Amino acid sequence: MVQMEQDALRKHLRTLLEEGLQTEVEPRAYTSEDINHLVHRLQSLRPDDYEGKLQIAGFQLDPYRPPGEVGGDIVQSCETCMYYVVHRQYCELPELAIPVEKDWSCRLWRI
Repeated sequence: MVQMEQDALRKHLRTLLEEGLQTEVEPRAYTSEDINHLVHRLQSLRPDDYEGKLQIAGFQLDPYRPPGEVGGDIVQSCETCMYYVVHRQYCELPELAIPVEKDWSCRLWRI
């Protein structure tokens, strides 16, 4: 996917989220079992089912702060995730493989 296509898709994904697409923000995937379950669900989608990817992965437009975190020492955003490619603004998790923005977050976030 060329940069212009990625930019257009990122804008489309943002619009879906801004217009209220319901996503599964919680529960977060912190255990291997939870991660494997989400990955399996994502693998069952067509590669171009971007709406489904956003929903299952629990994308949101703002960084996620775990409940009860005062001061927010742990802030989960695409920018701090190991799958984020900075210069492309892209999530390279194979099951997602979508353009994202640095402040977005999903429940497959990893350090």
